[in-house]
Amino acid sequence: MGAVNCDGTRASGYFWSAALGWSLVWNQDQETAIQSHQGGSKLTWSGPPLMPRSGRDRLRFIVAPTSGDSRTELQHLISLGASESRTDDDSGTILVDPDGNEFVLKRSEQL
Repeated sequence: MGAVNCDGTRASGYFWSAALGWSLVWNQDQETAIQSHQGGSKLTWSGPPLMPRSGRDRLRFIVAPTSGDSRTELQHLISLGASESRTDDDSGTILVDPDGNEFVLKRSEQL
């Protein structure tokens, strides 16, 4: 797969670049793309205008902290621009990125 395209702004591209530690490989005309240092598929954001939201996101990322400390990772993600959406569910803590896209942070005991 060449790329996974996401509906989103430059702010989300910057957020996910910092959150995952991936390089920003495209940043032009409100479009961004990131890629792992190891290569592989890219994640891209096509810029505004964003599609209207209706209901829960069909797809969402699941993030697992590499250190095993989900509380520290939660604070890190919030400092980068994430917001807590719900305290947690069976999957972990539900957060949203700068564009309001939900993602899950796994709890330490789930790793």
